[in-house]
Amino acid sequence: MTAARNSRTSPPVSDPRAWRVLWSSTFAFTICFAIWMMFAILGIPLTQQLGLTDTEFGMIAATPVLSGSLARVPLGMCTDRFGGRVVFLLTMLATVVPLWLISHATAFWQFIVLGLLVGLAGACFSIGTPYVARWFPKSRQGFAMGIFGAGNSGAALTKFVAPVLIVAAGTWTVVPKVYSVAMLVTALAFWLTSASDPRHRMPKAAGAGRSPGVLTDPRAWRYSQYYSVVFGGYVGLALWMPHYYVNHYGFSIERAALLAACFSLPGGVLRALGGWLSDRFGAYRTTWAVMWIVFACFFVLSYPETELAVSSANGPLRFGIALSPGVFTVLMFVVGIAMAIGKASVFKFISDDYTDNIGAVSGVVGLSGGLAGFALPILFGALVDLTGVHSTCFMLLFGATAISLVWMHFSFRSIGVAHASSKLASRHGAV
Repeated sequence: MTAARNSRTSPPVSDPRAWRVLWSSTFAFTICFAIWMMFAILGIPLTQQLGLTDTEFGMIAATPVLSGSLARVPLGMCTDRFGGRVVFLLTMLATVVPLWLISHATAFWQFIVLGLLVGLAGACFSIGTPYVARWFPKSRQGFAMGIFGAGNSGAALTKFVAPVLIVAAGTWTVVPKVYSVAMLVTALAFWLTSASDPRHRMPKAAGAGRSPGVLTDPRAWRYSQYYSVVFGGYVGLALWMPHYYVNHYGFSIERAALLAACFSLPGGVLRALGGWLSDRFGAYRTTWAVMWIVFACFFVLSYPETELAVSSANGPLRFGIALSPGVFTVLMFVVGIAMAIGKASVFKFISDDYTDNIGAVSGVVGLSGGLAGFALPILFGALVDLTGVHSTCFMLLFGATAISLVWMHFSFRSIGVAHASSKLASRHGAV
């Protein structure tokens, strides 16, 4: 029965439709993610137009992330029940009109409401992940989901496209109009190039979309914590970095967006590498290495710009400690690479541990990561408004990463001890 179930949910990779589904889904998700991150750029001229504080900027930038995150669980369950193709299409179409209406908004509350509707684009991740995964055997699911997850590079795409549109048109209102048309065209292209397989739809009697068991599973909570760092941190920083470059270094919106893309781009496109590494070395070892890398980088990035005065026989000696834009960008580039790998390795945990309800589980984990991505820009802004120190955003992420490292250590220590004991026992048995 188990073999039959696995063959139903994971068809051979030789099926030519599998790769067609993968590439069409990845392209569609890239556009969805670019739209999801749209306010990272639009928020900059809106801050000047509406006179927003850093906290209010964080709210406008993060509002789409909230609705996109909350919708991930129900849409993941719908994917298990009805199939990914139709759910993906309807979700994209639902954002077309709200996108267009953003260009006519003038008040803060209007941007919040429309941002909530547009945020559904981000929920496409919990649709595409199970939709793509079921076209591939388990041994290739990490790589396939990594390629699909590379659609996170849409965060970099919007940083290239949106500033150019604003400068060329002389107004920010052109961006939502162009994105509305792009979403409509993408939805139609996805429907024409993707495929459906009725075997991938889990009948309700078989437990499709059951989430209560997921919510009480400690593994799901553990993976949610990891994902809140690698994905939530990625989303929060992708939204915050253009604003950070403008406020901290005084760059123009074009230059700020370009440098911010040095973080967003590798953080998206290299997710496929994370899938391959997870298939090759395992989800635990890959995620463990990722957490230590971002932990070290956040430690350096957290240090605030400091001036020291040391008394000497010849008078005070003054020293300055600060990260130059070049060093800062290099560190963010490294963080982007690590987070890309970590996003894939966390979902490798899920594909290893779950089969029938991968959509519901990915929805729960995606929800946690998305909620972190929603909360972080607001917290970043509040911390800056409260302290006036721009590096407080990295102090917050440093603490969150430390929690993940401690949790991983104690969660998997028993597994490591059992593995070492079995090796020792087999060695004594051989003797």
